[in-house]
Amino acid sequence: MTMVRRESLAEQAAELLRARIRDGEWEIGGKLPGETTLAPQLGVGRSTTREAIRILAGRGILTTRQGSGVFVTATDIPESWDAVLQRADVVAVIEARTAIEVEASALAAERHSAAELTALREALREREQYRADIGAHVETDMAFHRGIIVAAQSPVLLELFDSFAPRSRRAMSDMLRLRGHHGDDGDQGVHERIYEAIASRDVEAAAGLTRTHLRVLIGLLG
Repeated sequence: MTMVRRESLAEQAAELLRARIRDGEWEIGGKLPGETTLAPQLGVGRSTTREAIRILAGRGILTTRQGSGVFVTATDIPESWDAVLQRADVVAVIEARTAIEVEASALAAERHSAAELTALREALREREQYRADIGAHVETDMAFHRGIIVAAQSPVLLELFDSFAPRSRRAMSDMLRLRGHHGDDGDQGVHERIYEAIASRDVEAAAGLTRTHLRVLIGLLG
């Protein structure tokens, strides 16, 4: 059996343990042996084994359940959300926006306050003013769509929207450059209609207009 070197014992023990998990020795949901069994297998003491388990728990591979033991939750280090977003193409980003924003538009139509509607109208006005420059257009467009999320009064949807906003900005900028034009009257008109549906508390229209708008964006990339 492979033994660890003396330097960085906990990290090395964690790496050996992770390799065994990755090789299928324990399946997801499987329970690891106790520290007294694992320690001699890894060639370290119980305290080092305990630290190795803490390291892998911090990386999302193991979880400790009080009174039950240590269980496998992943076969390797889960990919970070940032890494997923960096790899995602423009279509994938717009699909994610659709999943979030269609529901947000419906909720905004149902829940918006007077102050939120005023802020959304102002964001729409600024979007109208900044149509010439791609950078400014994307920023004001994102501000308008974020205003819809705020008016939906859903902290989780807002957190999701904000978490991939930087990638979404880049995706939209790339898409507009590919199209060769942006900010036309038809596009602004769609956003006006989305606003009006929200303002009139028309839940179905708000959701439907948002879905159609984002599907059109995907179609332009085909």
